[in-house]
Amino acid sequence: MGVAFFSGELLQGKIGIGYAAVRTLSAGGTAETPELELRDVDRAFAEIAAESGPGSAARRNTRLAALFSRATPDERNFLVRLVAGELRQGANEGIVLEAIARATSVSARSVRRAATLAGDARKVAEVARESGEAGLARFRIQPFTPLMPMLAQPAADVQEALAGKEAVALEHKLDGARIQVHRSGGDVRVYTRSLHDVTDRLPEVVERVKAIPGGALVLDGEAIALSADGRPLPFQTTMRRLGRRDDPAPLRRELPVTPFFFDLLHGGGEDLLDRGEAERFAMLAELVPPEVRIVRSVVHDAGEANRFIEAALASGHEGVVAKALDAPYEAGRRGAAWMKLKPSHTLDLVVLAVEWGSGRRNGFLSNLHLGARDPRTGGFVMLGKTFKGMTDAMLRFQTDKLLALEVSRDERTVYVRPELVVEVAFDGVQESPHYPAGLALRFARVKHYREDKSAAEADTIDRVREIFDRSRGR
Repeated sequence: MGVAFFSGELLQGKIGIGYAAVRTLSAGGTAETPELELRDVDRAFAEIAAESGPGSAARRNTRLAALFSRATPDERNFLVRLVAGELRQGANEGIVLEAIARATSVSARSVRRAATLAGDARKVAEVARESGEAGLARFRIQPFTPLMPMLAQPAADVQEALAGKEAVALEHKLDGARIQVHRSGGDVRVYTRSLHDVTDRLPEVVERVKAIPGGALVLDGEAIALSADGRPLPFQTTMRRLGRRDDPAPLRRELPVTPFFFDLLHGGGEDLLDRGEAERFAMLAELVPPEVRIVRSVVHDAGEANRFIEAALASGHEGVVAKALDAPYEAGRRGAAWMKLKPSHTLDLVVLAVEWGSGRRNGFLSNLHLGARDPRTGGFVMLGKTFKGMTDAMLRFQTDKLLALEVSRDERTVYVRPELVVEVAFDGVQESPHYPAGLALRFARVKHYREDKSAAEADTIDRVREIFDRSRGR
């Protein structure tokens, strides 16, 4: 129960009480001293969920109000967030797994690995408590049960990616769709980064993997649409294939995709997660032909690395990924074992509006609407939104500042005078039908506010178009 609650899950699922009602019911009195136990809370939720028939809504509300009245203020705050779904966030998972490790005296890495393979932190907690490290080691990759992918964290420069290592593997960073492909007993399934099954939409990927010799496989890679000369097409073009649910045959002829694999998680009859990156890639290279294998090079110094990066960018890719040669595959983790290097851009843009935050940002203005200056009209052209990159201090500052600039609001959004300039970093510009200029920023995040600049000094939409055109080789 404790693992479920701290992971933001009710064992009963939805209990039939909406967000507004939860907030209203939580406004009553609270207990002065702690008395609730996990069993009490679980029993109360079970009784609430079991209510049905005429008058059940009122009875559910009465039971929840009674539970809140037995909780201390801190306990009630936790219960409100639990019922409202505000605890269900990725940051909590790592804390819960660390707690399981400490409570059962096993290594955090063993717990993370088992949770990745089991997909259920509660089950992992039970095994860790009953069987320790030996029990956790028995978890295995299950065919057609996808794993969360290992992720790369940004590196500031080549020196950071190489720091403390004699050599690293550099790979082209493709701007495609992350895929994980399972093969067992003649069947092949393709999964997305978010673990959705898209097998029927990518028949050419299935065919490529069926042609690989050997038995059961789990491969990690990217699927990407290429132009006639082999250069990568924009990300949205590739995503057209994954977004279509109808017959893929016509679109396949018009827009074929190619898989490029860079990791082998299972092969030769065994799980390979604990093997080093170099060993896993060597096994991958023995199985997967070069035309569907990522371009990769092992480099020893900044000069070699920069030459590889320049070649990747010249080929139309968005950068490279640097991988530690001895790193295991830590599914669902983002760390220094994999680091991504790609050129980023910055623009000084104007805040046009801002949306109220939720969860830990409740009560703060969070999601910024960003605009570039249009020198022809004297107005501003919206390019997208972002809530990324903000510190707590930034949230406090922008809430106070933007409320002072407010001109109107609706239920969710505060519209402001276009005066506050913010420096935004982003990875590129893409076509978008949702915004007036037909362009939007990719992965925009706030760097800092430019109170030294006026809105008249913000970057123009012409500058944004220049970045877009350059990225297309124009």
